[in-house]
Amino acid sequence: MSVNTDNLVAAVRAYAVKHYNEDGWDVLVECMTGCEIVDEIGAATSEVQAIRNVLRIRKEYADYRSDIQGA
Repeated sequence: MSVNTDNLVAAVRAYAVKHYNEDGWDVLVECMTGCEIVDEIGAATSEVQAIRNVLRIRKEYADYRSDIQGA
């Protein structure tokens, strides 16, 4: 990972910790490696874009998990 990519991953991780109980961020905090986060960040070039890209995927996961749990 490049320095910029490392910064984006760090920003996404920090956001995930802060929002641990929302929108599936707990899975990122507990289970995802830096490389997996990079995959979800995609072509983002800013922290805001990176968080939005990952949020879209995490939200889909959280919705699916909620459906399974019947919540």
